[in-house]
Amino acid sequence: MPVLVSNLQEKIQLSEEIAATVEKVVLAVLERELIDPGAEISVVFVDNDYIRQLNREYRGIDSPTDVLSFALEEGEPMPDSGEERILGDVVLSLERAEEQSREYGHGFMREVAYLTAHGALHLLGYDHGTEDQRNIMRQKEEAALAALDLGR
Repeated sequence: MPVLVSNLQEKIQLSEEIAATVEKVVLAVLERELIDPGAEISVVFVDNDYIRQLNREYRGIDSPTDVLSFALEEGEPMPDSGEERILGDVVLSLERAEEQSREYGHGFMREVAYLTAHGALHLLGYDHGTEDQRNIMRQKEEAALAALDLGR
């Protein structure tokens, strides 16, 4: 299965609907980017404490964030990687997604879907360091979500 979903948090119940939506979003992003749908992405749900630790360790920022991506295709190719293409891990704070859904005035599922698309696009090399990059990434996020009727 190309989308592996893991739950490392206990504050928000992980429903089958959330897991299914995340899988659909990842597949929509891969399809729109013409990536083999057999490529593997792992989505890991955590809480704010867990993602804060990762954010501090990997980015030097001592605060929780909503989503972090850990791409496996950066740098040199891994030896003996075979035919299987593993793109990396998306780590998403469900706690932060719930907070942001209230802040932004839209549904929790929409926020989880958006963060999933955002994280998946990071695994594919997209970034938002400049305004142009941010605009391109936002268009790609919204296009993937609109294809699933999760647009704004």
